[in-house]
Amino acid sequence: MGTRSEGPPLGRRKFVMLMAGVAATATSGVACAPAAPAEPAEPAAPARTVFYASVGADLGLYTVDENALTLSRDSVIRTPDLVQYVWVHPTAPVLYVAYSNRSKANDNHGVAVYRIDSGTGRLTEFNRPLTLDNRPIHISVDPSGRHLLIAYNQPSNLTVHTLNADGSIGDPVAQREPVDVGIYAHQVRVAPSGDIVVVSARGSDATATAPAAPGALRVFRYSDGQLSSAHSVSDGDGLGFGPRHVDFHATKPWMYVSMERNNELLTYGVQDGGISPSPLFTKATVSQPELRAPAQYLGPIHVHPNGRFVYLVNRSDGTVDLAGKKVHGAGENTVAVFSIDDSSGEPTLIQSVGIDAFHARTFSIHPNGKMLVTAAVAPLAERDGDQVREVPAGLSVFGIGDDGRLTFARKYDVDVTGGPLFWCGMVSL
Repeated sequence: MGTRSEGPPLGRRKFVMLMAGVAATATSGVACAPAAPAEPAEPAAPARTVFYASVGADLGLYTVDENALTLSRDSVIRTPDLVQYVWVHPTAPVLYVAYSNRSKANDNHGVAVYRIDSGTGRLTEFNRPLTLDNRPIHISVDPSGRHLLIAYNQPSNLTVHTLNADGSIGDPVAQREPVDVGIYAHQVRVAPSGDIVVVSARGSDATATAPAAPGALRVFRYSDGQLSSAHSVSDGDGLGFGPRHVDFHATKPWMYVSMERNNELLTYGVQDGGISPSPLFTKATVSQPELRAPAQYLGPIHVHPNGRFVYLVNRSDGTVDLAGKKVHGAGENTVAVFSIDDSSGEPTLIQSVGIDAFHARTFSIHPNGKMLVTAAVAPLAERDGDQVREVPAGLSVFGIGDDGRLTFARKYDVDVTGGPLFWCGMVSL
C-alpha cells in the first residue's frame, strides 16, 4: 500500500509515540585539578506533532503548525477499506487502523498495522492486517502496550489480542469468563490504572420496525488481557440511557461520559475495580437536550491534557424540505467546553462554539493543549436568509486559551467523494 504525495496546504488527548531519556554516568576518584565548569545542557527539542484524518479508505497525514494553527497535507496512504477508528501504541511507533466495508455482505473487516516514521510521521505497513468477522467500530491499546482491545457493534462484542514486542498483533486472548458487552457496543477504553475496562453500550431508540434497546456502561476488571467481574451501570431499565464514548481524567479518579442519545455529560467516580453506581454530576451539553436524535445527538469526548477542561461535540444533521431541497433543520453543531472543578470533578459549561460544518464524528486536541481540530463527516445545505448555502465537510481548527475557551481559526474544506471524513487524531513523534 504505497504513499502518494499531495499538494498544497489544505487544511486525543495526547498520544506519546517515542519516549527518549538521557542517562548520566559518574566516576569516582581523587581530583588532581579543579573540575572544568560544566557545559550548559542543550534544551530538549520539543516533540513534533502530526495530524491524521481519514476520508473513506484514505488516511491522510498533515504537518501541524501549532503556533499558526494550520494544517498542511503531506501524504496519504490507502488502507484496506473504510477507516473506522485509529489508535496509537503507547510506547512504540506503531499505529493501528480498524477498517470495514460496512456492507451487508459482511466480508471485509480488520485491523491494519503501520510503522510511524519518527521524523515525518509517514506510515509504512509492516505487518499483515488482522482479519475479523465483523465491523470493528472502536479499538484501543491498554496502557502497558501488551494488548489490543476491539469493540464490535453488530453483533455487539469485544475481543482482546496480544501485542508482540514490535507492536505487531499476535494471538487472541481466550477469555476464561463470558464477555457480555451489552447492546451496540460503541467504544472500549482501559482506565489509566490499567485494571478497569469500560465498554460504552449505546443501546438504541425505538424505530418504526424495532423496539427500544437498553444502553449501559459495561465495566470489567482487567488483568493480563483477561476480563472478569462484569457489571452494568445505567439508569433504571437503561431504555433511555445511551452512552457513546468515555474519557478518563489522567490523575484524578473521574470518568466523563458522552451520552449520545441524551445530550448529556455524565461524571462518574473511578473506584477500586469499577466506577460509581450512579453519576456524580449530570450536565446538558446543548440548549435543547430534549430534541434528541435525529435532530440532536452527542459525539466524542476528550479531557484536556492539563485535566482542567473537558470537550464534547454536539452533532446535528437532520434535514427539512426547503423549496424541494433538503437543508439542515433544528439542532446544534458545536463544541461544548466544560471547566472541571479540581476538588470535586464537577464540570461546568463555559462555552459553546460553532464548527461551521455538520456532524463532527471525531476531534483531537494537540498535546500542548493549545489547538483543537474537529472533523465533520459530510457536506450539508443550510438556510442562508432566503438562499441555500452548501456547507462542505471539513476540518475546523480552533485555538485553546489558558481558560480553556476556543477561538475559531479556520476551516479546511475536504472533498469526501471517496467516503466520509470519519476519524482524525494528533500524534506526537
